[in-house]
Amino acid sequence: MSNLSDESSEARSSEGAVLRPRDDAGAITLWLFACCAMVIAMMLIGAITRLTESGLSMVEWRPLIGALPPLSDMEWRRIFDLYRQSSEYRLENAGMTLTEFKTIFWWEYIHRVWGRLIGVVFAVPFLWFLIRGAVRGRLALRLFGLFLLGGLQGLIGWWMVKSGLVDRADVSQYRLTVHLGMAFLILAGLLWTALDLLPGAASGPVPRVVRRAAAALLIVASLTALSGGLVAGLNAGFAYNDWPLMNGQAFPEEYADIVPFWLNPFENLAAVQFNHRILAYATVIGAGALWFAAVGARLDAARRRPIDLLFGMALLQAGLGIATLMLVAPIPLAVAHQAGAIALFCLSVWSVHRLARTGGVAG
Repeated sequence: MSNLSDESSEARSSEGAVLRPRDDAGAITLWLFACCAMVIAMMLIGAITRLTESGLSMVEWRPLIGALPPLSDMEWRRIFDLYRQSSEYRLENAGMTLTEFKTIFWWEYIHRVWGRLIGVVFAVPFLWFLIRGAVRGRLALRLFGLFLLGGLQGLIGWWMVKSGLVDRADVSQYRLTVHLGMAFLILAGLLWTALDLLPGAASGPVPRVVRRAAAALLIVASLTALSGGLVAGLNAGFAYNDWPLMNGQAFPEEYADIVPFWLNPFENLAAVQFNHRILAYATVIGAGALWFAAVGARLDAARRRPIDLLFGMALLQAGLGIATLMLVAPIPLAVAHQAGAIALFCLSVWSVHRLARTGGVAG
């Protein structure tokens, strides 16, 4: 979004939306960043839910009346009886006590309630800003689209859970990855829109190669994160826990064990983990290349800031990934690795956005 004029009580975004009065721009930006923080928290809660194998503890989907937890022993026993009919209980947790069940139930319950809370925190201010005329045009349409994506994400979450309730003890890695990818898409939309509303745009051209490098890195970082969804869905992080080799080999001999071959990148533990490693290496190399390109282009400090942070985060995330793998995915470290993936993604979005807010393109 272009600079907010000191002389005007209205601020116009590059997309044609009008914010009025001027103070609303700051309020809307703060609201969107708060929603970003809530989505990030949701993703981390989801990681904990997955790592503690709590995601299938709630076998009912009651979007309107399921906000309250069990309030009586009778209700606890009812939902525990429902869980004991699930395939996860029969295959993995036969003999689990009610007390043990409550532990996994609470993580999934928090996960679902937090999702509903995000919906409220987004919808209520959005309606308020619409009624006051603070947002309109393309900005209003974009925000409404994000609201619809949030609702779709709830449906995807239940679609994912349903895959683990019949004849298996885990959810489908495909549906888990779709659920994760939608979370990243919503986060990107919220973050990009919030950044659009911040005042100030850098002046002067940016070499086209730098812009392209930043865009390419965002794609690679996104693919790396999505491949992490396959790793999580298949519990591939609990296999091949040596590094830099895999079971003592540079290329795992089990890579092509599944027939037909094209299923291996999605269903073979060795292939899924190997691909995730390669994409992680590509992300680190890409972040380094972008940093060197930015240094060579003598970008100003404002444009360099997200790129500097991105390169540092890529190195840190690689270290977190290696430690998580070699220590066989302890929950605190695995959650930190998820947080690192989110931070890397957000910094990639910020870098692309910052390079786009410029007076022109060189080269």
